Amino acid sequence: MLIYRVISHIPHILFKPVYDLYERYLLEKVKANGRIPKHVAIIMDGNRRWARKLEKPPWYGHLFGSKKLEEILEWCRELNIKTLTVYAFSTENFKRSPEEVNALMNLFEQKFKELVHDERVHKYGIRVNVIGRRELLPENVRKAAEEAERATRKYSNYILNIALAYGGRSEIVDAIKRIVADIEDGNITKKDIDEELLKKYLYIPNMPDPDIVIRTGGEIRISNFLLYQIAYSELFFVDVYFPEFRKIDFLRIIREYQKRERRFGK
Repeated sequence: MLIYRVISHIPHILFKPVYDLYERYLLEKVKANGRIPKHVAIIMDGNRRWARKLEKPPWYGHLFGSKKLEEILEWCRELNIKTLTVYAFSTENFKRSPEEVNALMNLFEQKFKELVHDERVHKYGIRVNVIGRRELLPENVRKAAEEAERATRKYSNYILNIALAYGGRSEIVDAIKRIVADIEDGNITKKDIDEELLKKYLYIPNMPDPDIVIRTGGEIRISNFLLYQIAYSELFFVDVYFPEFRKIDFLRIIREYQKRERRFGK
């Protein structure tokens, strides 16, 4: 912990050898432990505040946030973390200014199209899933998301879940509606309803619960993210804005996770 406090205040460019040394040290420790999380979820917060700090418009922060996500995918692959779920845009985010929402939607469309042709996606077998209320998305974004899913649906080595127009409460409500419809159609009965059945009706049926939830940006709240799935996830809140989130921050979280005893209420 003391080492981290010192390193975190050293400018990366000026002291890159020290940074790289500490990063390699953490990577070796994490890999040597062997207890690697299977599923990491991230609330990617702080893009706008990072842009404001640099006196840039919000879209600038979101653009660099998307580049950071690409880095994190590489970190997960390096550690063999199989599933990554990221909170990209909530149902509440539609209340932001039309200019920012439009810029974000254009960015989502662009990134989905890039995923279709990204050599890394096909080389490493990364499947893309989009979760949320798609009917709220503009048609161009919806079509681009569906194309990314079609282009990667045969892959299963790694999973990237993108929560878009997503809300945890909305997901539970939508699941209940589908359960009620199946009861009315005679496919199931009320007695069939339990936790395992409900999981089958969530946006991604039977998705493994996240082992770790990370929120960047300094806020300490969940913000309606994966409310059903994170009942026993390990939660980590970091002060850095998402575009500034570093590999050593990620590795320190994994290292701390490895030290925790997960009892699941027992």
